[in-house]
Amino acid sequence: MKLLPFLPRSATLAALALVVALAGCASFSEPRCSVGEQRLVSDLLYFGTERPGGVVTAAQWSDFLGTVVTPKFPEGLSVWPASGQWRSATGAITREASHVLNLVHPETEAADSAVRAIVTAYKSQFQQEAVLRVRGSACVSF
Repeated sequence: MKLLPFLPRSATLAALALVVALAGCASFSEPRCSVGEQRLVSDLLYFGTERPGGVVTAAQWSDFLGTVVTPKFPEGLSVWPASGQWRSATGAITREASHVLNLVHPETEAADSAVRAIVTAYKSQFQQEAVLRVRGSACVSF
């Protein structure tokens, strides 16, 4: 059976392969918000605590939240402890205690700039190679 009778078999298979490949490039649609919900951005930031010569202490983390994060997002935030691992630029796998910070905010340049400033400040202050940022769209209600 020929799927595309006007093309030779090899061209038909190539066309099907192209369709399948392009389907993988399709963008995901944002969630459909229900009545009473608003679309906001949800940023999850993962902060490792290992640093040259020691770790980021609970007091240092608390101070960072109070002096860097809260002034940028006074409306609220959530934070919880985590345990994770990642591969550094040297190829070494590092297992460490971490903090996860969730910021839910409007999709504005000011909010995006504030999130980037938090990441930059943490990396600089605590000699971190990276802070993982996972950004997604969320439907929220209060």
